[in-house]
Amino acid sequence: MITRRQALALSTTLVAPAAARAQAAWSPARPVVLVVPYPAGGPTDVLARLVAGEMAKDLGSPVVVENVAGGGGSIGARRVATGPADGTSIMLASNQTHATNISLLPDGGGYDPVRDFTPVAGLADLQHILVLRPDVPANSVAELLALARAQPGKITCASTGQGSASHLTLELFRAKTGVDMVHVPYRGSSPMLNDLLGGHVQVSFATTPTVLAQVQSGKLRALAVASPHRSPHLPELPTLAEAGVSGVEADAWFGLFAPAAVPAPALARLRELALAAIAREPVRARTTEVGMTVNVRNAEAMGAFLKEDIARWAEVIRVANVKPE
Repeated sequence: MITRRQALALSTTLVAPAAARAQAAWSPARPVVLVVPYPAGGPTDVLARLVAGEMAKDLGSPVVVENVAGGGGSIGARRVATGPADGTSIMLASNQTHATNISLLPDGGGYDPVRDFTPVAGLADLQHILVLRPDVPANSVAELLALARAQPGKITCASTGQGSASHLTLELFRAKTGVDMVHVPYRGSSPMLNDLLGGHVQVSFATTPTVLAQVQSGKLRALAVASPHRSPHLPELPTLAEAGVSGVEADAWFGLFAPAAVPAPALARLRELALAAIAREPVRARTTEVGMTVNVRNAEAMGAFLKEDIARWAEVIRVANVKPE
């Protein structure tokens, strides 16, 4: 007599090859274009090119990375949302393009991240580290909170721009702790870091690639990471939850998305290719090397996480009354 478990195993054995053949049957009529909605260079671009290269090898057809920057990532996102829905146009989406723009930009940037897109795979995160200048008299999160409460409105916290991930991390931190710190927005990470090192601002929530070298050299002091997980780059650093502040988990994330109407065979093949690419050790090693944390999510998990992330940041933006620049 065949047990229920054996029957399920047998059905999986019979169905899996057919599914694999259906996925493998799709091949693009032209090169796949992977739109990166940010300028060339930097960790985001590195991740896209690593994954595109591996996908192209398995597909036997080019996967071309194209940088379409501007509008907080919305220009590139609109291009993919309204572009070919045949599997030949995909994008490297981020928490900005697919979780916060809808609450920050007029008309959400001209697209809907849920209605107009379908997830392919989640790939990696950028963790935000709470850093401060060494002359700030705080060696722990508790000491920083005590200092901020003793001097309300005196501690300055730099971000990479109004409505940026680092700014929203600050707003979430303020909401969870009740501390009054002054937000100082900059236009990007370079000017923010220069003023932080130069003594013009005191504190920041900055991504790992932005401040890792300065933390390691002692030019900045790291107190905690605003993430569910410790940093692989600074493993001794506690998470904010471990340091006594729960609910401030603000990783910037990156994943592949396709237009919503992509046919099932093409979508299945793209998902298979993406998961295979990010699973390879050279890709994972290089992704970590540029300051990211590999965080693989399949399409179902990515879709569920996206809806949660949109709602979470919409509430932060509403409560803090954040307006884009």
